[in-house]
Amino acid sequence: MYKAIALALAASGCTATSSLCQRLGVGRAQPDGFDPGLLFRLARHPVWLAGIASMIAGFAFQVTALRFGPLALVQPILALELPLVFGYLALLGSQRVRPRDWLAACAMSAGLGLFLLAAAPSGGRLHAPAGLWWLAGLASASAVLLALAVALGLGRRAAVPASRRAAVLGIAAGLAWGFEAAVIKEFSSHLGGGAGAVFGNWSVYVLIGAGAASLLLASHALAAGPLAASQPGFTIIDPLAASLLGVFLFGERMQAGMADLAGEAAGLALLVTGVSVLSHSHLIHAEDGLAKAARPAPREASESAPARM
Repeated sequence: MYKAIALALAASGCTATSSLCQRLGVGRAQPDGFDPGLLFRLARHPVWLAGIASMIAGFAFQVTALRFGPLALVQPILALELPLVFGYLALLGSQRVRPRDWLAACAMSAGLGLFLLAAAPSGGRLHAPAGLWWLAGLASASAVLLALAVALGLGRRAAVPASRRAAVLGIAAGLAWGFEAAVIKEFSSHLGGGAGAVFGNWSVYVLIGAGAASLLLASHALAAGPLAASQPGFTIIDPLAASLLGVFLFGERMQAGMADLAGEAAGLALLVTGVSVLSHSHLIHAEDGLAKAARPAPREASESAPARM
């Protein structure tokens, strides 16, 4: 159990470091809409590549932690990623992290951890039926596309604020990662059958595609606005979506006793409270103000018109 706790803490540290490095790597990149070539440009920045390496290390720590401890123990510890990111913002950011920001991050992390600990999904089947996979894939893709439409402001005249765009894209990335986690569960069940079983199954190819799409969405979220806006979507939506897909696809059962339901409700209440407080934070809205201030003022007609002889 102690090994699982230590490995889960290491996974949280790596994923938090990954978010920071990727945010530093994207810098002030502002893709014009959805840019499929963004990853190729970011791959030229060493700090962004360091973030990807840290993300891979975090995944390895997480998988290893699950070998020594149950999901109900490991997953809540991974929720510490959000306060760790705020710690990085306090150490390296140009803006001060206020006490209410800390409280919001801790409330969100604690709420997510409490919900996962109380729900503790367990049981279920090893493989999901093909029909359910199609439904889950279509539903996840539709939710991601809807989030993209909202983030890009399709159908709206006014531009979407940077903080809102980053938050919605973070949610989209979290949904994609949740689906990817479900595919990983299917993929891992074929590892004992050798190379033929692995490469002869659809899951490895969907995993590669979902992983690339998730990374592209996360990069757009980090490039769109402040890290404090996109990170909650990464940290919260990912495990929640994965848990729901585990119930839908693999028939896992969440705990439904009175004490369990009370814990789940308390966790969700903490989570919602933290999101509400963070949505009003200066860490998010200050960057919108900076973006507006950075726009050049419109030139007067007399200045823009060429001088007449």
